[in-house]
Amino acid sequence: MTKVSPEFVEEPQMQIVRSVSRDVSLSNNQFPTYKLGPNFEVLQDTKEDNKGPSLKEVVEEETDRLTEQHNRLSVRDLASKFDKNLSAAAKLSNEAKIREAPSLEGHVLLKKLRDSLEFLKGRLTGLNKEDIEKAISLVEALAVKLTQNEGELIQEKFEVKKLVNFLKQASEDAKRLVNQERSFACAEIESARSVVQRIGEALDEEERNSPTSAKQEVEGLLEEVQEARRIKLLHQPSKVIDMEHELRALRIQIREKSTVSFKLQKELTMSRRAGQNKSEFYELTGSEMLGSIIRIQSCSDEAIDVSKCSIQWYRLSSECSRREPIVGADKFVYAPEPIDVGRLLEADIVSNGQKVSLTTTAPIDPASGLGSYVETLFRKSNIEFSVVIAQMNGRNYSSRSAHCFHVGKTKLKLGKGWITKARDSYSNSMQLCGFRGGGNSAAKSLFWLPRKGHSFVLVFESEKERNGALMAARKYAMDCNVILAGPDDDALL
Repeated sequence: MTKVSPEFVEEPQMQIVRSVSRDVSLSNNQFPTYKLGPNFEVLQDTKEDNKGPSLKEVVEEETDRLTEQHNRLSVRDLASKFDKNLSAAAKLSNEAKIREAPSLEGHVLLKKLRDSLEFLKGRLTGLNKEDIEKAISLVEALAVKLTQNEGELIQEKFEVKKLVNFLKQASEDAKRLVNQERSFACAEIESARSVVQRIGEALDEEERNSPTSAKQEVEGLLEEVQEARRIKLLHQPSKVIDMEHELRALRIQIREKSTVSFKLQKELTMSRRAGQNKSEFYELTGSEMLGSIIRIQSCSDEAIDVSKCSIQWYRLSSECSRREPIVGADKFVYAPEPIDVGRLLEADIVSNGQKVSLTTTAPIDPASGLGSYVETLFRKSNIEFSVVIAQMNGRNYSSRSAHCFHVGKTKLKLGKGWITKARDSYSNSMQLCGFRGGGNSAAKSLFWLPRKGHSFVLVFESEKERNGALMAARKYAMDCNVILAGPDDDALL
């Protein structure tokens, strides 16, 4: 950090000249010029030279600049001021120490004087004794005054000591700040020097390598152009389109062949079971997938009519280790619902004391396109379906008019226009599942129990809508910490 010197520097133009002409023009900073007039008279040329500022203006400007520099203090000036104040405070402390000795001597002298006066008081009587008492009171007053002065002196000493400590700390802080600024300046100078050196080295290196690098870049660009031309020749747009069509056709063929293979495996399994159980009178028919209807039908003339038999449907896991009865599924027709996907179905047929069990050949498959349909439903602000009420509270509903079944995030609602048939929030007492009472429209029907003693059987326009409504309602109910299922189906969910 540079310290600005407050001293004035004498200008060489301002040196005193002993003999100066009285015709000197201070405004022009030069001697006047003369010319000859008419009749050979000497005239002064009064033409002004405005080439530069006057000497007076220059002097005033320099004076202002030096005054401003004089008033600008650096950190080092502050440190020197702190040092001066510190020395002044030390002098004050020394003076206080010097004043302590006379104070002690004054106390001793006053004590001796008081003892002497007490001694004289015992020997004198009358007016002299009163004078002695007055003198003793004066001595005591002096002692009190001296004590007060000592207290003030102690307070001053404390203040001086405090000031000394403060100035010491300030001086140390100023010195530390000076050293810190000096170190920062040195570090910045070194950093700038190293940066300049590195930049110079980089420029030198670039100058040396510029011809070689430019040549390498040109060669690289030529190689890239040649490679692009070769790729363009090898991959014509028409060839790419033909390959895409071939791949699409191959995918379609693979999908068709896998479907045919799956059907053949099912038929092979059914034929094996038929060969093993030739003595059985009943069989399961229908597609074993979501959205279809599975029926029990007789395969022998000796079999009793299915409608006269006692039937119960069950759900089995894929390993057939556990069998769960489907409450209410006691007809020869059953429509699988989303909860049945991935499980085997089994039906027990009891007639004349004999029991026959029929099982699906494979777990129930999901319906194609149902997942994307449900995702589309979730993207809607309102999920609504057009339904027809088939039954209400266990009785057939006479009106076949269309109603609106609304699946909300917190509740289900059934209504027609401004009339609301039922509206209830998701709760543990609510039941919702596929219709298990048989019929040709079982795959499009569901059973809804909003609350105890109030139930509906709703028929949708398609199997996809019925299954989508079940999945959407169960998802929203799960978000409300409610398991929405049919009777005794909670364990499966």
